[in-house]
Amino acid sequence: MKKTIAEHAARFSAAAGEYDDDQNSEEYEACAGLVVRRAAPNGTDTVLDLGTGTGAIALALAGDAERVVGRDVSDGMLERARGKAADADIENVEFGYGEFREPEYGGEAQVVTSNFALHHLADGEKREAIGTWAALDGGGTPGRSDSVGPRRIVLGDVMFFGEPDPEEPFYSPEVDDPATVGTLVDHFTDAGYAVTQVDRVHDQVGVITAERVVSGGRES
Repeated sequence: MKKTIAEHAARFSAAAGEYDDDQNSEEYEACAGLVVRRAAPNGTDTVLDLGTGTGAIALALAGDAERVVGRDVSDGMLERARGKAADADIENVEFGYGEFREPEYGGEAQVVTSNFALHHLADGEKREAIGTWAALDGGGTPGRSDSVGPRRIVLGDVMFFGEPDPEEPFYSPEVDDPATVGTLVDHFTDAGYAVTQVDRVHDQVGVITAERVVSGGRES
């Protein structure tokens, strides 16, 4: 991580008021839309949205899930997310402090999402984060493999499909540390997930959908 968690939190808190207006690129909007579509919660699912920011993904999924939990390190972003939920009369969302590797959440999560945030971590930290998500309570039968791990994890982020071009606008080398698609796929595989879809939005932006693997294949 090129900045500390506290430094990232302060940076995003300072930008919270204008953040939604600034995220207006076609690639960002396409990525967010794909994360929502690939997450596809059913009406009984709890969704955990990590790096939730101002709650764009969490609020978009609230109508299709029983509950959505958003976690972020920035108080300013979380305050903005809570305000948006209140303005829209969305009551099945809850926002609070949480890090990628320590989400501060002990409940069930059938679906985990994250959009445009994990690239702040170094590759080893990304591996740890994905391993943490995979170890969450998936809400299955206690003592069985389906009780460990969310059914689905959807990651939209800055990621490299080829050689990175530092002049592209999707990451800042001084604060961001994107991974290659292959590296991220390996992290999911090592955590016991099958990557079922990779959506290429741009040479440096994509969405990875991973399904939990259980005995006999991935979970249906």
